Amino acid sequence: MAKAKKIAGFSLNDYVVYPSHGVGKIVAVEEQEVLEVKLELFVIDFEKDKMTLRVPTAKVESVGLRSLSTPELVAKAMTTLKGRARVKRAMWSRRAQEYEAKINSGDLLSIAEVVRDLHRNDEQREQSYSERQLYEAALERLTREVAVVNNVDESRATEEIGEVLLSRVVAAA
Repeated sequence: MAKAKKIAGFSLNDYVVYPSHGVGKIVAVEEQEVLEVKLELFVIDFEKDKMTLRVPTAKVESVGLRSLSTPELVAKAMTTLKGRARVKRAMWSRRAQEYEAKINSGDLLSIAEVVRDLHRNDEQREQSYSERQLYEAALERLTREVAVVNNVDESRATEEIGEVLLSRVVAAA
């Protein structure tokens, strides 16, 4: 069976990362006519979010669509999680904007930094609502990509990430 033809470096059924939505799967390539211009579009399904996104194949680079990370990059992200949290002394609103930008960058290492910096163990102070929201968004993005790259289900990826974060807490104690 011949491999599906590659368009803009991607094939049908490839998992891809869309920066502001995370991991999705290319389920179709279709043509649409918009204002008498024919467009070739990737149809990307984000099953967990029950969302479908159509991205013009010509705009793949400009929207930041990328292939999944390599297993080596996932290992580097796990190492980042083990590091010491780096919380700047800036006001929360400024830090929240920076965290949001890192999450929406689609860069796995930046997302891992957000998870590391916002992770709280039982002995630490409670998180505010906005901190928890950012933490959960970053953790979800990280978990989905780790799950697909390591070919495990999301619950197993969550366990792996949790173990890494716990090992950091134990080492710090």
